Amino acid sequence: MAIVKMQKLGICALNRNRKAILETLQSMGIMEMRLEDLENNCDLKEKDTQAARAKYEKRAACFEDALTLIKQYSGGGRSGLFAEKKALDRSIYDEAVRNRHHYNVEVADILSAERKIQECRGIVQKDENLIESLVPWKNLDIPMSMTGTRKTAVLIGTLPGIRTSQDVIALLSVDLPEPPVVSCEIVSAENEMTCLCVICLSRDERAVEDRLRAVGFVRPSLPVTGIPSEVISGCEKEILDQKQLIAQLQKQIDSYAKERSFFQLMADYYRTRAEKYRILGHIPLSRNAFFLEGWIPADQAERVAQLLTEKYDAYVEAEEKREDEIEPTLLKNNRFAESAEGVLESYGLPQHGKVDPTAIMSVFYVIFFGMMLSDAGYGIVMALICGIVLRKRRNLDRGLKRFLKLFFFCGISTTFWGFMYGGFFGDAIDVIAHTWMGVPKDTAVLKPLWFAPLSNPMRLLIWCLFFGIIHLYVGLGIKGFELLKDHDLIGFFADIVSWYLLLTGLILMLLPTDLFHSISRMTFSFSSGVTAASRICAAIGALIILLMSGRSRKNWAIRIALGAYDLYGVTSWLSDVLSYSRLLALGLATGVIANVINMMGSMFGSGPWKVLIFIVVFLLGHTLNIAINALGAYVHTNRLQYVEFFGKFYEAGGRPFAPFQTKTKYIQIKEEK
Repeated sequence: MAIVKMQKLGICALNRNRKAILETLQSMGIMEMRLEDLENNCDLKEKDTQAARAKYEKRAACFEDALTLIKQYSGGGRSGLFAEKKALDRSIYDEAVRNRHHYNVEVADILSAERKIQECRGIVQKDENLIESLVPWKNLDIPMSMTGTRKTAVLIGTLPGIRTSQDVIALLSVDLPEPPVVSCEIVSAENEMTCLCVICLSRDERAVEDRLRAVGFVRPSLPVTGIPSEVISGCEKEILDQKQLIAQLQKQIDSYAKERSFFQLMADYYRTRAEKYRILGHIPLSRNAFFLEGWIPADQAERVAQLLTEKYDAYVEAEEKREDEIEPTLLKNNRFAESAEGVLESYGLPQHGKVDPTAIMSVFYVIFFGMMLSDAGYGIVMALICGIVLRKRRNLDRGLKRFLKLFFFCGISTTFWGFMYGGFFGDAIDVIAHTWMGVPKDTAVLKPLWFAPLSNPMRLLIWCLFFGIIHLYVGLGIKGFELLKDHDLIGFFADIVSWYLLLTGLILMLLPTDLFHSISRMTFSFSSGVTAASRICAAIGALIILLMSGRSRKNWAIRIALGAYDLYGVTSWLSDVLSYSRLLALGLATGVIANVINMMGSMFGSGPWKVLIFIVVFLLGHTLNIAINALGAYVHTNRLQYVEFFGKFYEAGGRPFAPFQTKTKYIQIKEEK
């Protein structure tokens, strides 16, 4: 409906009130700070608040980590698409802030417990890896570090392939005049590797080892000195102890689950503090005073100025906008139109002095969405889901709440058009009546209040194009309104009235033709006066466009050429109007797919088990259909607004209003009255 008028305020106050004033402005959340405008003044300085800001950001991160751990070990907590902020009284918030050191200690305990858990898991992983590497050696009954006695040598290691003790002894005896005295024990042989222990006399150690190395002998590199079976037992005991300790630590973290809401509060508190210190770090200071300026809604300027003056003895002055400044844009609409603000913001906000098209766009948006989805059953489901969520979750994020409101209204529109077209989960009522209730198949149970598009698609096409023409005419009218507001009467007649005359004349000339009748099966017969008037309107409109579109040029040849080029733009109007045929296409697609789903579910007959089959097919099929076609309706309705409607008048470029405010993730503070 309107763009909120903004006022620029300059604030000067004593340094001792700096934090208090910022906290007040932050809690009010209605002023956008414009700090950079004063930074180039060499007589002013800035206070370094980076350390304090980093401290509060770190504390907020600690509370977030603690919340993540509590959710991990105890479950529950804030999650899901429709998670809402918890409303808290100001007194509860203030009490928690006073006890913040207590919560800091608890969070430190949680994070310390998590570090210990990670250490324990590291030990468990290390022991498990060691056990896995010792499994091939578990039958070895001497220490892994054993190298021999005074007269014997012990060679412990691996050979590639699967070998027996006889193979190894035979290998050591080849090509030797006096085979060494050796004993070979195969500890394990699997996975193409043999673990063995060879014992020989000390004098033969070098010859035996050289012979073994020649065939791939390798000593183990395990960090183990004891008997493998004993080491494995020790590791298993240590793993059990570490897992018990992990369970205790997890239980310790889980015990803090009851403090979850306070941890959320403190996370938001420290985030708020960090944001305040970010602003503090950019405030220009003199020796005794500081300076602020920013944008505020004009209707709030006097109240804020009075509050700061009386409470903090600040000097507040209304300032004029500089030539290169762009005022921030804040939209103000009724509850219905407000739901579509997100659609407009996705395209771009309007600048001050321009029209806010949200209210008009929202009406067309809801109507067109309903025509595209066009099934009463789908609309009821959509409206119920959105309505229940909005009813149960009152503290949702503003953007999500607007989105749900928009789809609630779209669901109502879909329900309306569904009954107008005679669609309720496709032809589900007729199919159920014909299959299980004995109603004759040639009898329609749910009749359309208007007409059935599947039976008369061309009729619906004509109506879709008619709605499209209205949509485009409204867009052109908004542009005319802006021209009149700027006192550009010549532009209004040359760029708006001329097109109304041309397009209306061409439409009236088309309606009585055989071409239109062959397409629409509709007959129009106008009197000779109306026919002549339509031709005159089209001719006058075309002449104005031809002569006036290039009015900025003094050369008449160039002016006529530019006018002829603009006159050629009538073809773009034709393509724009035809774009509204998507209202027909998506509406038919929804109905056809829904009918096919019902046919598939009922094709098995009317037996008891076949009812169950129908229910399963019905639920799965229609769930997919509503999801796919609701997405299609959303995308194509946006396109009709962005391309066809906005293309006739809208110029974005506005900057969103971003006030300095308390931005919370988990809580919403209820101010005491």
